[in-house]
Amino acid sequence: MNTQPRFSPSLIREVANSAAGRTDVLPFWFGESDRATPEFIREAAIESLREGETFYSENLGRPHLRQAISTYLTGLHSLPIGVDRIAATSSGVSALMLTCQLLVSPGDRVVAITPLWPNAVEIPKVVGGVVECVSLEAQDGRWSLPMGKLLDALSPGTRMLVINSPNNPTGWTISSEEQKTILEHCRRLGIWILADDVYERLVYIEGMKSAPSFLTIAEAEDRVIIVNSCSKSWTMTGWRVGWMVVPTSVVADLAALIEFNTSCVAEFSQRAATKAILDGESYVQQLRAELAETKSRLTAAIRVLPGIEVPEADGAMYLFLRIDGEKDSVSLAKRLIQQVGLGLAPGRAFGPEGEGWLRWCYAAQWTKNELGVERLAAFLAQG
Repeated sequence: MNTQPRFSPSLIREVANSAAGRTDVLPFWFGESDRATPEFIREAAIESLREGETFYSENLGRPHLRQAISTYLTGLHSLPIGVDRIAATSSGVSALMLTCQLLVSPGDRVVAITPLWPNAVEIPKVVGGVVECVSLEAQDGRWSLPMGKLLDALSPGTRMLVINSPNNPTGWTISSEEQKTILEHCRRLGIWILADDVYERLVYIEGMKSAPSFLTIAEAEDRVIIVNSCSKSWTMTGWRVGWMVVPTSVVADLAALIEFNTSCVAEFSQRAATKAILDGESYVQQLRAELAETKSRLTAAIRVLPGIEVPEADGAMYLFLRIDGEKDSVSLAKRLIQQVGLGLAPGRAFGPEGEGWLRWCYAAQWTKNELGVERLAAFLAQG
């Protein structure tokens, strides 16, 4: 009997657990803001509970939420995104799982652009998929996609490509031209594209309201599934509400899979999500402006420290950095905790391509990030 684990355990959790019992650690290891969900969103959930909205809802989500998502995406991308293509899900990660259950069979080949949030790499394996990774590269001070290597990996018989842009952990953001090249290639070979757009509003390119999305170039019935979530842009990580935009040809099967997995999203969470999506634009813009400022200040502060590389990136809420001479990111992350109380995520958690790197989630008050820089400087001074 094989007693080896089938899936890779979370190295971020391993590092965080090593700080158990300590109250002096600055935790930048998890991918969430230190802001609570805005009051106007919380109040919508409270009112829903007062009204007794505590029952099952439709598998694909309440009509008010699906319509809100449709209206939001139509306005954001300046093209109609119909309600009939939208499903509300119990988180973005649930949407990733549903997509793999819908599309991937045992032995199917899946290509993922890495480094990448580990859940997105491991989930295809849950349903028997075989994952091949194509790594982003740090070139000329920026993260970039090696398009030739990716297209070579997307060979005939590949079932699905997984893309997260803006990317967790690097912040790399795909360009519209790169999307067009990939879509054309995948169309020709019949490859599905799973695009994780959870950070699409957290993009820091001048004049860009949203990161490039496959929604703007794909036909409605193309083999493209978009996954998104309320977690990042509206600081709603604990609410567990996401959504999918899919071809209408798979909606019936998707509804059945939601029934078999979670049945539906909690009603009060759906009310909160509807409120966020319809009335939260000013909050999203404020959050993005604050994150852009923090990113700029943090990058500048870290780059003056000796022996540190921080490639430039255009989105998300992370810096992916490395220290000269450090090869074991898990050991390094634990030493940072032990010696100076600085909690960063080890790069190896995001795949072997991330080994030697560290992820810093800067979605926190600047004073907290500033103190983190001081602790990093103290660690480096110890030699």
